Amino acid sequence: MKLSLPLFALAAIATSTHAAERLTVTVTHDLAIARPAETIAVPWKSVNDALPHAGIQHIVVKDAAGRVLPHQVTNVAPEAKDPQKNGVAYGELLFQHDFAPGEKSATFTVEKTDAVVPPFPTKVWARIVPERLDDFAWENDKVAHRTYGPALAAPAPAGTDKEVLKTSGLDIWFKRVPYPIVDRWYNIGHDHYHHDEGEGIDMYNVGTTMGAGGTGIWAGGKLYSGINFTRWKVLANGPVRAIFELAYDGWDAGGTKVSEVKRFTVDAGHWFDRIDSTFTFAGSAPLQAAVGLNKAPADKGEDGKSTFTEDAKAKALVQWVAQKKSGDFGVAVILPSAGNPAFGADARNAFMLAPATSGQPLRYYVGAAWTRGSEITSREQWQRTVSDEAARVAAPVRVSLSAR
Repeated sequence: MKLSLPLFALAAIATSTHAAERLTVTVTHDLAIARPAETIAVPWKSVNDALPHAGIQHIVVKDAAGRVLPHQVTNVAPEAKDPQKNGVAYGELLFQHDFAPGEKSATFTVEKTDAVVPPFPTKVWARIVPERLDDFAWENDKVAHRTYGPALAAPAPAGTDKEVLKTSGLDIWFKRVPYPIVDRWYNIGHDHYHHDEGEGIDMYNVGTTMGAGGTGIWAGGKLYSGINFTRWKVLANGPVRAIFELAYDGWDAGGTKVSEVKRFTVDAGHWFDRIDSTFTFAGSAPLQAAVGLNKAPADKGEDGKSTFTEDAKAKALVQWVAQKKSGDFGVAVILPSAGNPAFGADARNAFMLAPATSGQPLRYYVGAAWTRGSEITSREQWQRTVSDEAARVAAPVRVSLSAR
């Protein structure tokens, strides 16, 4: 599904561009597979150099056929002053392209326009949910997630039945629909979104496990993980990409105090989110970080059967969960920095291992899909999806620019 503006808005944009002021963007890659919803990033400085004083509300991005593409400009310094209108607060121009199998090159133009370009419909976003005990939730058009904040970890006041859960595990909300559902599900409430009422279901079991892509430190044959995040920050919020950070206070990892900041990058049209975890601890020697999955995430009463594949070639841990009533689902983590992937497990989690150096981000990818909410209907299809994602991660697209 492609994002689109109303026809009258697209026509106004297309007929009012200045053809002499354009930046040509050529994107190439080396893979034979399809790359749907490939996100293309162009530094805003390059846009401004080619199109001086371009306003983010006065540019269009077009593909080779002249079609206007949804785009986003990230705002990395929202309090920056910009009297020269050079866009000093902006980071990147983002847009997407569906590379067909065998299509290894595509060309786009970025052009100024006199027309005001309205916002594009968003397919990805993230927010804190204070009305639900400080959950943090995010979603794209494929899948939704949440994790848990300080209010959920706080003790229940005397005489109340407030829920208490201490965990840094990540949750999954499986969707049937491409439109945003997070706000609607929180609105209809817990007793509804735990049943499939037409838009999907929250049936993934996290508890105090790693959930779907949680982290920890593996030391002395034991897993040490933090609990609920304590601080959050949204850095970008659609329509193409959401970026946010969650900070976890220090915890004891076998005698070493460790804290963590996770930066999530969530793109429209993707089954997988990118996460960069920065662990902070004393000393220069690396610790063994674990990125993992709950061994038994099936919903209650489903008699779930979970199987794992340790895919050394893809540098991935792939899980498939068969259920009796609500459909099957796949979950996976990809850890591209693992030279020779190492795998491990404890009683409740399976995980991948990689050295983490204090202050340096460790990058990994976490994804999920449900047989009733996607084109992925079998364990074999999920395995291929994971392999394709790993190939994309290992061979990113190349972007070259020319102005005329």
